[in-house]
Amino acid sequence: MSWFNARIAARLAAVALLGALTAGCFQPMYAERTPNGGPGLREKLQEVEFVPLNVSNGSREARIGVAIRNAMMFNAYGAATGLPPRYKLTLRLNTQRLSIIINPNTARPDVENYGIDATYELREIETNKPLVAGATTARVSYDIPGQEQRFAQQRAQRDAEDRAAKEIADNISTRLASFFFSNM
Repeated sequence: MSWFNARIAARLAAVALLGALTAGCFQPMYAERTPNGGPGLREKLQEVEFVPLNVSNGSREARIGVAIRNAMMFNAYGAATGLPPRYKLTLRLNTQRLSIIINPNTARPDVENYGIDATYELREIETNKPLVAGATTARVSYDIPGQEQRFAQQRAQRDAEDRAAKEIADNISTRLASFFFSNM
């Protein structure tokens, strides 16, 4: 029985030693300062200007664009406003609706899919040099309760648009954070 306890103790010691050796490699992503004393990720994100979408006012795309922009600004700034901008993020959207399930009796859709395809580009304002460019997508589905409940159908579509906009904003915010963190 003693050789069994010795093996367990040796394994636990090896795990503790490996844990101690790798503990210095990790640093919190949202720390106030980097290990070398430079600005932290939160400060870098506060230097991003989120340019409004260039779409016609009052359109569905304008509402979605404002929702995405507001969510990204909240992710970057929190409740405060940003610092003087050093970077500019531009965004372009393409939206689509697709009927997934059609009721065979009424020929009306029972389930629809709503999607947003977004392309974005982060540039340094001073040099206009592109830093990050990418694309992201969001697909969400929603039920249509029947032809006599038109308001419920419109509300379901709007809820799907909001969920897709939040997903797009979170995807882009995460990619920006990853870019700034890897370049600190």
